[in-house]
Amino acid sequence: MTDNNGALVDITAKSSAYLPVQEASIHRIKRVEEAGIVPGMREEFVIIGENEADDSLILSLRSIQYELAWERCRQLQAEDVIVKGKVVGGNKGGVVAVVEGLRGFVPFSQISSKSTAEELLDKELPLKFVDVEEEQSRLVLSNRKAMADSQAQLGIGSVVAGTVQSLKPYGAFIDIGGINGLLHVSQISHDRVSDISTVLQPGDTLKVMILSHDRERGRVSLSTKKLEPTPGDMIRNPKLVFEKAEEMAQTFRQRIAQAEAMARADMLRFQPESGLTLSSDLGPHNSDLPAEGLDLSDVPPADESDGRKNPIEF
Repeated sequence: MTDNNGALVDITAKSSAYLPVQEASIHRIKRVEEAGIVPGMREEFVIIGENEADDSLILSLRSIQYELAWERCRQLQAEDVIVKGKVVGGNKGGVVAVVEGLRGFVPFSQISSKSTAEELLDKELPLKFVDVEEEQSRLVLSNRKAMADSQAQLGIGSVVAGTVQSLKPYGAFIDIGGINGLLHVSQISHDRVSDISTVLQPGDTLKVMILSHDRERGRVSLSTKKLEPTPGDMIRNPKLVFEKAEEMAQTFRQRIAQAEAMARADMLRFQPESGLTLSSDLGPHNSDLPAEGLDLSDVPPADESDGRKNPIEF
């Protein structure tokens, strides 16, 4: 049975056992029901003490969850993955964020933005593990490392999901996983957009394509225009644009790859010293050259001329 302070647990022993509400979960709860504790359920507990008043045993789920949480954090650190942590407090040195039920510290030096603790309160931050020490109960996290990894994954032409943060006369700022990118008004649609608010509103979720990424200046340019199946779809039918986003982006990347290949081929045509051979790199050809090679003894030096300019034929 349960009450406001916890739950009475039958452990098939002579002594009764009790699960206090503060030991029912690694998370802060007011009633054991919030942790899924209901009459009739079976669960493994750990005995953490004894109530001297009635000799009843004191049980805990929190201790088990606590150990599992530390193990999970060590595993995530080893895998070097990015996790999300909710900011629940702070001080002059940084903020406290909850990850896997544990309270970790994020120093201000490891936060990519200039935000204060008050501004970050209740927000979720992308984080990476810096120090995981269960014995010292020490969990240090970095938002800066997570952001650097996220930015490194922003490939030109890739499609990412984002949320509209704010609107300006020149475009919309989009949050793409903790990074702010600019969707310029000229990149919203092939059709002219005179008023951005008729197409987008703060809080809207959408898909955008990475157009450019200046890592040194921290600027990301985005586009939905490149994702339109037909010009104007972003205005008339944005849902279709988002459904076809990956397909259109793939087409865009193929066009870019073809253009780059053509540019490289043009450059190689004027760089014979690169060591490439026509037969192996630019396709088959027939040669009329003699096997012993050409006799170059009669070719005049390039700086000798009779003063007359030879006409150039195109």
